[in-house]
Amino acid sequence: MTKSTLIDRYGPTALVTGASDGIGRAFAVQLAEQGFDLILVARREEVLQDMAADIGSRFDVSVRVLAMDLSDRASVTDLLAQTEAAPVGLVVAAAGFGSVGAFHDQDAGSEINMVDLNCRAVVALSHGFARRMVAQNRGGIVLFGSLVGFSGAPMSATYAATKGFVQGFAEGIAAELRPHGVDVLSVAPGPVGTGFASRAGMQMGQAATPDIVARASLAALGRRTTVRPGVLAKGLGWSLAMLPRWGRVRVMGVIMKGMVRKGG
Repeated sequence: MTKSTLIDRYGPTALVTGASDGIGRAFAVQLAEQGFDLILVARREEVLQDMAADIGSRFDVSVRVLAMDLSDRASVTDLLAQTEAAPVGLVVAAAGFGSVGAFHDQDAGSEINMVDLNCRAVVALSHGFARRMVAQNRGGIVLFGSLVGFSGAPMSATYAATKGFVQGFAEGIAAELRPHGVDVLSVAPGPVGTGFASRAGMQMGQAATPDIVARASLAALGRRTTVRPGVLAKGLGWSLAMLPRWGRVRVMGVIMKGMVRKGG
């Protein structure tokens, strides 16, 4: 899909969660470059306001900000209510976080919060906007799996499980929504150089950039259901696919332990 047809296909406004940095921020900038008006969602209002001023002046688009924590169960309901009248045709659900380390050593509240943000909020957000898009007979939803979402991953068990959920969820709703003119894409990158890594306590080597992830994802939207942006993601994805599932789990354990050692 070319730049000139994205707005024609999906409509004038894109909503991006996790927009304050990393992949979400890259999507926001690239969508503004293509002429989309934006609704930016993240926890840090001051950062969002600065982004809105910068993007609005650079690209002459309308930028609205909504500061909220989507792991809060009331937040998605609030978000849907506040955007009810907006012509949102494209949703990029980039909000999420992970952790690295032995599961039994992690804080239980944080792990549960991760499930809330990475899974529950994604379902609630997708459900609300899918209904609107089906009624309009057009739309696009971009969700975020991961290379680690295709098997269990020791030292990142909860995160990998949430991304496995998103992958399966995206594949299922993509088939359901396609006949209604709604495209769904699961983005499954490998290591990406973002603030995500520092929050998770990881050291990323040979990481793709957020710009590469966003550009590859927008190019794939409407063409396929899953995209693995970046050379490393493609190479590791191909190699891991050749292994039985238990073999993938073992390899992912070695990789994740290596990241923990480098980060420590």
